[in-house]
Amino acid sequence: MSIEPSAAVPVLLLSVRDEYVGRRWSPPGHHWPAQPSVVGGLDLVAGGTWLAVEPGSTGSGGSGPVAACLLNGFGTSAPEAARLSRGELPLLAVRGGRIDTLELDRYDPFHLVVVRPDGARVLSWGGGTDGRLVALDLPTGLSVVLNDGPEGLAESRTASERIRSLMAARANHFRARFEAEPRPLPPLDDPNTERAWGAWLPIVTGDGLPLDAPAALVQRRDFGNGRIWGSSSISLLALGPQGVRYDFSPAPVGAGGDGWRQVEL
Repeated sequence: MSIEPSAAVPVLLLSVRDEYVGRRWSPPGHHWPAQPSVVGGLDLVAGGTWLAVEPGSTGSGGSGPVAACLLNGFGTSAPEAARLSRGELPLLAVRGGRIDTLELDRYDPFHLVVVRPDGARVLSWGGGTDGRLVALDLPTGLSVVLNDGPEGLAESRTASERIRSLMAARANHFRARFEAEPRPLPPLDDPNTERAWGAWLPIVTGDGLPLDAPAALVQRRDFGNGRIWGSSSISLLALGPQGVRYDFSPAPVGAGGDGWRQVEL
């Protein structure tokens, strides 16, 4: 996440969806009749999404765009008999619903990043009947939100040293790489993803690291017993006073950079 309030495009969001590779999904589209203007990828298992975008309207009196991105968290799981899908949370957030009024103990732990042209807020839930929803506004500059929360500092974090070290390696490598390149100003009307995102795009697609490298952004991990964890898609959002731009590609991206498309909103 990059927030620069004085920039022509103040907010940039990179979202890499990591999931067990056998989980079925559909690419971004208008998948929810009850929210016809919302665009996002569809989880075919539970019917929700990991990233929802509401384009809104611009100009005088316009509501402006809003996006919500979901990350799984660590903590106390919800009771199986009462559990609700976390994939409904981004859809609720982009229509202005209040997450804090939900029966949160029915959801497994999560981090929900809610993004508007004037900034971003992370809502973190660690689960359990005595848990609390923690809200944090992200500061100006680059921020990294992991499964351990913003900058890996959530109240509920993984107990696995291996997972913690992989997340730290990923965050450290890519923070330095993004800081070393000019911040892009993606236009809304250029369909070419490479031109729009400039020097950041090769970094976004993996920066040349092998899929099993400790710092890999686009990854494949074998956790044993047939459980293969990996990156299934990459989303790039640019939000500003004139609207929102949404670029998407399945992951891993081809060697020639093919697979990217600007999502029609």
